[in-house]
Amino acid sequence: MSQNLKGFRDFLPEKAIARNFLIEKLKAYFERFGFDPLETPALEYAQILLGKYGDEADKLIYLFEDKGKRKVGLRYDQTVPLARVIAQYPQLVKPFKRYQIQPVWRAENPQSGRFREFIQADIDIVGSNNLLVEAEIIACALGVFKKLGFKKIKMLINDRQNFVNLDKRVIIAVDKLEKIGEEKVIAEIERIGYEKKQAYKILDQIKNKKPTANLNQLFTLLRKYGLKDKVDFVYQPTLARGLDYYTGIIFEAVDPNYPAQSLGGGGRYDNLIGVFSGQKVPACGFAFGFDRILAAMESLSLLPKTLTKTQVLVTVFSDEFLSQSIQTANFLRQNDINAEIYVDLPKKLDKQLKYADKKGLTYAIIIGPYEIKNNVITLKELKTGKQETMATKNLIEKLKQ
Repeated sequence: MSQNLKGFRDFLPEKAIARNFLIEKLKAYFERFGFDPLETPALEYAQILLGKYGDEADKLIYLFEDKGKRKVGLRYDQTVPLARVIAQYPQLVKPFKRYQIQPVWRAENPQSGRFREFIQADIDIVGSNNLLVEAEIIACALGVFKKLGFKKIKMLINDRQNFVNLDKRVIIAVDKLEKIGEEKVIAEIERIGYEKKQAYKILDQIKNKKPTANLNQLFTLLRKYGLKDKVDFVYQPTLARGLDYYTGIIFEAVDPNYPAQSLGGGGRYDNLIGVFSGQKVPACGFAFGFDRILAAMESLSLLPKTLTKTQVLVTVFSDEFLSQSIQTANFLRQNDINAEIYVDLPKKLDKQLKYADKKGLTYAIIIGPYEIKNNVITLKELKTGKQETMATKNLIEKLKQ
């Protein structure tokens, strides 16, 4: 059998290069805002994961018994493991700012854009209840998207306090308003047990809620970052975000050029860490939808068209000249040029050049009898076929242009 599991994916070089490109961009921007990396294990004790996300999410956690008869589960997200880390390492300097880019696993039905294993990229600040935390996270997230090329990205913002005393099932239904429309939301509220007139009244009340004091204060802070109301951020009273652990301000990134789904979301969760530490610890974070961002970047032509990270192939003219080819490859690598030497020998030069072209390399280096005699190399640009003969010492400057 030669097939991967349903809901799990292989990433061939072109896709893997695109993913690594995004990861490096995210890391660089997170670190610019003072976030440091954190990594946690793929497996956690089942009791750490269960009961933190809500009943529906609990059903999606991969749970099993290991060989030591311990009940364990695969990481469902990165927020609960972060809460466990904060409780386990009280010596961490607070506020604790971390980013985490790792895979998570969910046992759901695979469908378009949904997988059982996928990467999450999170930023979180733990240990402060000041609204500057939310402002920093929103500014960082919007900055990331703009840096990646999303010109119309905006953050939808609400406060979970707008839903106080509302049935949790109603909140979940209202949160779907943008995706399924008003009539279907009303139908869902009716199924919970409300009459149609009541359902309309509830939805209307939520839609007309004024921003809370916290929201108004946050919006003032965001303007100080140079962010514009209704352009960079929008108050959306129907935004709920389904996870149970959110306690305050919540937010979600959307781009009208990619209306299929949100590109990330987060909010304040001041009670979750206390489940592990026994004391209330304020926290706020944002999770980037890694796969959705990649899909959006692809559809909006924001990804570099790169088939390989190798820049140049050093060909091998014959066994007689193998040493010179190896020396040239070594020279390139020592000077930070990604170089490959052709290894499937013996092969004629034209086959080596075709190989380099198929792989998407930019250049090939030819070292034959003429080059050896004159102590030079020939650099061939594969797209145009243009060739240039030069001294090896001039090669680095040419390749780094």
